[in-house]
Amino acid sequence: MTGYYLIIGISMLLSWIVSSRLKSKFEYYSKVHLRNGMSGKEVAEKMLRDNGITDVQVVSVPGHLSDHYNPENKTVNLSEAVYMQRNAAAAAVAAHECGHAVQHAVGYSMLQLRSKMVPIVNISSNLLQFVLFAGIAIMAATRSIDNPNGNTTVLAIGVILFAVTTLFAFITLPVEYDASNRALQWLKSTGTVTAEEYEGAEDSLKWAARTYVVAALGSLAQLLYFASMLLGNRRD
Repeated sequence: MTGYYLIIGISMLLSWIVSSRLKSKFEYYSKVHLRNGMSGKEVAEKMLRDNGITDVQVVSVPGHLSDHYNPENKTVNLSEAVYMQRNAAAAAVAAHECGHAVQHAVGYSMLQLRSKMVPIVNISSNLLQFVLFAGIAIMAATRSIDNPNGNTTVLAIGVILFAVTTLFAFITLPVEYDASNRALQWLKSTGTVTAEEYEGAEDSLKWAARTYVVAALGSLAQLLYFASMLLGNRRD
């Protein structure tokens, strides 16, 4: 399992680097105050109105960078700092989450696919680690001269479960990038932010998107590792 732990270590390192960079970016652009004086809440409400969305509520939720759009109850949930603050970082986050609301309103296909996968992904995530390591143990315990690979059925199930979560991670990428593009296009076309504020919003969202890229690539690397083990190309 040395290779697996190496992959985990590299993934965690990359995730830490990108997350640290994202945090520093948001701290920096939190000091770029909006010339129009709008709060994150007001930016979100304006973007929803401009897109003809009247059935989505903007609410404040506790936590740091806990912002998200909930399609079930149609709420744009903004962390307390984003909800109240009046800076480029807050505007970027608020507009991005509204981008998801716009996706929902127009029936963006990748968001619909992602939403349909959520129940399956939840089940897969809960079973994944147990099934994978049980499969590895069974495979090792059942190896023999006649069957050098052992019984790989349980491990195969684990790989399938991992494939589902990896697919979900990659489907998430276009959803997140599209929401950011919608947000930036609206911020620019409506003149909600100045050129300097726009650059801050764009840079903030770029680093936020990279956290999803790192997560997807890390998931893919782990999937390939277990798949190679299943196919008998990996021996630890």
